[in-house]
Amino acid sequence: MTRGKRTTTAKIAVHLLREGIIESIHHVEASVCDNKGRVLLVAGNSETNAFIRSALKPFQALAVTSTGTIERYGLTDKDLAIMCSSHQGTIEQSRQVFNILWRSDVDSNALQCPIPEGKQSPLQHNCSGKHAGMLAVCRQCDWPLHNYLNRNHPVQQLILNKISELLGMPGDELISAHDDCGAPTYSMQLGQMAHLYAQLASGQNVDLERVERAMTYYPRMIAGEGLFDTELMQLAEGEIVSKSGAEGVQCIGRVGEGMGLAIKVLDGSKRAKYAVAIHLLQQMGWISPNVAETLAGKFMTLSKYMRLEVNGDTSMVY
Repeated sequence: MTRGKRTTTAKIAVHLLREGIIESIHHVEASVCDNKGRVLLVAGNSETNAFIRSALKPFQALAVTSTGTIERYGLTDKDLAIMCSSHQGTIEQSRQVFNILWRSDVDSNALQCPIPEGKQSPLQHNCSGKHAGMLAVCRQCDWPLHNYLNRNHPVQQLILNKISELLGMPGDELISAHDDCGAPTYSMQLGQMAHLYAQLASGQNVDLERVERAMTYYPRMIAGEGLFDTELMQLAEGEIVSKSGAEGVQCIGRVGEGMGLAIKVLDGSKRAKYAVAIHLLQQMGWISPNVAETLAGKFMTLSKYMRLEVNGDTSMVY
């Protein structure tokens, strides 16, 4: 991709093929920006608004990296990674969340994320790391714990200020709503999501660089074995930082190059966003053909009868 030259195309179509016959179609929009916020590539409309959902977690973690919380409580990059994660609630992941709370002297009962169905503890909720990080900041700053999810709570205002600084806009212009875990999330343009991830990957902000390093060094904490973010970051060997969000959101940064990609599947399909991510990453040269083939084999082949195709590109069907 050539910097400074903007390329605009139509929305991307992802076809679900059953024995080669189209059964379903997903429409997808995507935007690529640099760390200055310049839009380099658009499929559809870069100004499309969507809730960023869990792809916001690396930026919510800035409350931890910027307040001395890590240093005071002796937290590690592995702790920081689980704060950025949408994890599976494995023993290893849940213990990492507990470690954050234990070191910051916060009882696990303070977690206000739900107990997942079939589980025994909020520690197993996929957002528990994010919540533990917020509680650790509250302990560090002597803020109340009982209402840490309130939009007007100091920890949420701190997070909003960090996001607004990165986007170069007043925080009160961002529309907020509660995510399923109870914490605030924000609606923003695809180009703004891509801009955030370009900054995450640029290496020009000390706090963001620490978050990116934690994510790429501990990819198993970010999702889990067999899940897209973990698989992509492991295969990319530190060159890609990736975080999924619900309802068809996927955000990716090209480490060291200050470029970010944001994807939104208009009908919220998870399978379609992974297919488009693989397709675009290969087209832009962010991953090798071998990595693309490996990912496509895992995330574009759904069964012996069902496969995904992006924009009629059968070369991406495995």
